[in-house]
Amino acid sequence: MKEFAQKGYKNASTDIIVKEAAISKGALFHYFKNKKGLFLFLYDYAMDIIKNEIVMKLNKLEMDVFERRKKSALLKLEVLRKHPEMYDFILAAYMDGSDEVKSDLEDRNKVLIAYGQSILNEGLDTSKFKDGIDPQKAIEIINWTTEGFTKKHMEMAKSYSLYEQNFEQLIKELDIYLDTLKKCFYKND
Repeated sequence: MKEFAQKGYKNASTDIIVKEAAISKGALFHYFKNKKGLFLFLYDYAMDIIKNEIVMKLNKLEMDVFERRKKSALLKLEVLRKHPEMYDFILAAYMDGSDEVKSDLEDRNKVLIAYGQSILNEGLDTSKFKDGIDPQKAIEIINWTTEGFTKKHMEMAKSYSLYEQNFEQLIKELDIYLDTLKKCFYKND
């Protein structure tokens, strides 16, 4: 992960990877066939860990749309702080424009996003939405906002490390967006 995170897919060296892992190149290619196989395995591995840690801790008893989105964002940040090497790798993979892996990553991300949305949307209380608001459309707008927020900060993260990020500031900024949408979509309490 370190080699791919630092140099990207195209420039990562399998020679350095095997040296750091203290294995033979033959063993690497026996298990992964090629650099692409290793890269995609690592991506799937990292995403499985992140996905499982978030899903296991996401309280499905929290039925408020906005509170569940916020809890999900907090859990993602917690996992990224717990596994900074995975964060660096995933960020590098996200930013990687290599034609050899681009479509594979896009396919994987579509599946992950669909899975995440199904978990986030399961059992939500839609009774708080104003009359005349289609809850499914409103939830879709909320999803676009949180996905756009995440994408914006992933793009910005290219220029700084995980340790330079102010996670509390990120949560405050996300709260502003979610509070704005809540005022638009929810009945007055």
